[in-house]
Amino acid sequence: MIRLLLAEDQAMVRGALSALLGMEPDLEVLGASADGEAAWRDLQRLQPDVLVTDIEMPGLSGLELAQRIQRQQLPIKVIIVTTFARAGFLRRALDAGVLGYLLKESPAEELAQAVRKVHAGGRAINPELAMEAWSEADPLNDRERQVLRLAGEGLSAGDIAGKLSLSHGTVRNYLSEAIGKLGVGNRIEAYRLARQKGWL
Repeated sequence: MIRLLLAEDQAMVRGALSALLGMEPDLEVLGASADGEAAWRDLQRLQPDVLVTDIEMPGLSGLELAQRIQRQQLPIKVIIVTTFARAGFLRRALDAGVLGYLLKESPAEELAQAVRKVHAGGRAINPELAMEAWSEADPLNDRERQVLRLAGEGLSAGDIAGKLSLSHGTVRNYLSEAIGKLGVGNRIEAYRLARQKGWL
């Protein structure tokens, strides 16, 4: 049996994924977490073979979960199932060791096949996205991305500094660097462009 944990913040999608995968004779759904922090706790407690996760969730994103799994060298393979057909997300997912990346519009049987393939050590990546992923590199570093994401949520430079334990000047420098790299006029435009490209 391939043991799965699901992480998805939308209850209806979570229930549907759990039901569909649970019908497969060789797959066992151990649990379904409603946010990233709960998923991280469940991962450590249940030790599944494969994590099937959305990207955007409260707490930790699917990408952050994958990064933690990679950092701690946990023997858990990750598949992302998302609505975001953005090359930037796929590149970051691959960098975090994700082996599967499917869109939510994919047929259910494709997900079950992806779970089997990834569990066996293969990759299951949406082919059109895979081609696009290498067309444009993400110019932002992790800190710039973090600061820009918080700025896009409406936090001031002072608030961001407090939240990330940085100085006000350092935050302004990161924002300025991000704006310059993206070739836009201000932090809001930088946030919008980076979101559109899948770099946040």
